[in-house]
This record gives sequence, structure tokens and C-alpha cells, in this order.
Amino acid sequence: MRSTLVSQFGDPRQAIALVDADRVAPGPGEVEVAVALTAINPSDLIPVTGAYSARTTLPFVPGFEGFGTVTRIGAGVISLKPGDRVVPIGASGLWQEYLIRPAEWCFILPDEIGETDAATCYVNPLTALQLIEALRQHFGLLARRRIGVTAAGSAIGGMLMKLLAGEGADATGIVRSQRSAERLSLEFPGRVALGDERHPPGLRVDAIIDAVGGPFAGDLIVRTLEPGGTFIQYGALSGVPVSQAAIQARADIHFSFLWLRTWVHSAGRSSIEAAFAKSFDGLRSGLFSSRIAEIYPLSRLDAALAHQADPGRDGKLLIDPRC
Repeated sequence: MRSTLVSQFGDPRQAIALVDADRVAPGPGEVEVAVALTAINPSDLIPVTGAYSARTTLPFVPGFEGFGTVTRIGAGVISLKPGDRVVPIGASGLWQEYLIRPAEWCFILPDEIGETDAATCYVNPLTALQLIEALRQHFGLLARRRIGVTAAGSAIGGMLMKLLAGEGADATGIVRSQRSAERLSLEFPGRVALGDERHPPGLRVDAIIDAVGGPFAGDLIVRTLEPGGTFIQYGALSGVPVSQAAIQARADIHFSFLWLRTWVHSAGRSSIEAAFAKSFDGLRSGLFSSRIAEIYPLSRLDAALAHQADPGRDGKLLIDPRC
């Protein structure tokens, strides 16, 4: 079968190889899933660089998000049958034609969820929902709370802006280019602020939801957060941690870090099913739909990765392992 493999850490465009792999049968409690579409997310590529080498075992197949159809079931599986459309989660491995996954880590897709929505129903929607819940736990009601969202021009940034508007919050989307600012102001509710190396002038907020990290996040912490506020980091697109000096300078601020993988492995199946139900509702309404820039066959992975690295990319990229 067609597959990918990371045998050593490095630049994803060099470290991810296209390979022919053996198709194995599912064992007890497992199912085989024919992967239909899978997404490219930063969370797929960052481990390839070695940034999380302490918790990443080589070799591995990338890909945390996508969907497919159950083709074979192992002994003892009664919750799924061949032909079921599922979202397999819990580990990487979707950048290949067939995937073996425990049945307990596969979640049924409603029939009305289309292919591109199905391929993007997991990482961004569930992360966005957990981020809003974290804000509720800190503040209670979010109405009139001033909340800054970094990387607001991204797919998840747009979801967060819409969710915050629904909570009655005063949201400010922080972006790094005029092009992103113009698009965000047209498509999503809330304010838009430009910030590059330093915080946007005059910005004062009660909370920051951050996907960037590095010096920029540190500057936001020190200069924009009101006393008693909260800073929640869920990504590090800069590839640099938030400065400990910035954190220590604000003893009056609550800091937390939300990693979807950690939540998924501690939440329990019923909580994950409830989160997916909200994701599916958001996809039906358009709340969680993502702009898709292009769908690449797995055989053109090199072109897909080059496009992913393009700063002018406008939308998410998907991979079709079937071709």
C-alpha cells in the first residue's frame, strides 16, 4: 500500500518519505480503515522536525486528522462494521492508504457530513471548543470580556472568533499581515489588530489565546494582559517557547497550556463523543467549516508540503491517499 514514513528528524520536505508498506490484518479489537482524505496541520509537521523528540518514537507515519471507511474488523469488534465511515484518532498514522486502529479510537461520522468537512472535523473544532471551555472555567461568563486571538487568520483562529462572538465576548483577532487583516475583518466578527514583532499598539485584553509562542507572545503577556487575566497557549508556530522571563514577570496572570492530544487521552470516550457531536453541529451550520486551498494525491506529497510552507497559502491542504 501507499504510505509515508519518517525515519529521522528534519525538514518535513526532506524527512517524510513516500514508501510502499505491507498491508496487515487488524488484530483483536482493531479495525482497518481505508483512508479517504487526511489533512495537513502544523501539529503533523512539528514532530517531524524533532521538536517533540522526547515523546516521538522513530520511525512513524505522520497524520493526525482525517477520515475513512472501515474495510476489515478484528476479533471481538462489535461497535463497527465494514462500510462504516469513521474518524480515527488517538495517534498519528493517517498519511497512508490503510490504517490499523483500535475500534475504541474510531468515531462514527454522520452521513450528511461531506468529505472535506469530515477530513477537518477533529483537530481545529475540538481544540477551539476546549479553548472556549478553558476561558469559561477561568472567567465564568465571557460576555464583554476582552480576548485576543493570535494567528487569527488561520482556520482555527476564525473558528475562535466566531465562538467568542457567540459568547458575547469582545474579541480581537491579532494577525501579522495587512492581507490577513482585511480578510478577517470581512469574514469574521470582532476587531482586528496588526502585530508583527511587537504587540499591537493600544491593545489591552483580559485573556490571550495564543498559537504563536516566542518573543511575540512574551511581549503580549507583559504589555497587553490586564491583572487577573489568563494566557492560554495551544500552539507554537514560531517554533520558540514562550520566555520564562515574560511568564515570571506577570505573577498576576494565570498561565495554561492546552494540547489536544493530552485532553483526548484523559477525557474518556463519552466526553470525546460529546465534543464530536458539537463539531458535527458546527459543520452543519458552517461554524467549523474550513476553507480548502487544494487536495493533493499522496503521490504528490512533495508539492503538498511545498504549498504548506508557502506564506501566501490561503486555506487548508488535504491529501488523498487513494491516488
